[in-house]
Amino acid sequence: MNIKTIDLSKSVYDLCKEYPELPEVLAELGFHDIIKPGMLATVGRFMTLPKGALAKNIELETIQLTLLQHGYETITGKKE
Repeated sequence: MNIKTIDLSKSVYDLCKEYPELPEVLAELGFHDIIKPGMLATVGRFMTLPKGALAKNIELETIQLTLLQHGYETITGKKE
């Protein structure tokens, strides 16, 4: 399995555009609204995973561990 990199400073919209399978993983974590039509295109454009974790009261560590189990490593603020 190839490890994919999730930049926690990117919007959820950008991450899901890069990894189309990601919304299902996020829904499993408790971000159920992400799979509702229109939510990704609206709220997802400015929401980051750390902001979403705060809003949903989900530990960021839990998100990172779950993402790792699905083949994603997380980084913060990758400069391109």
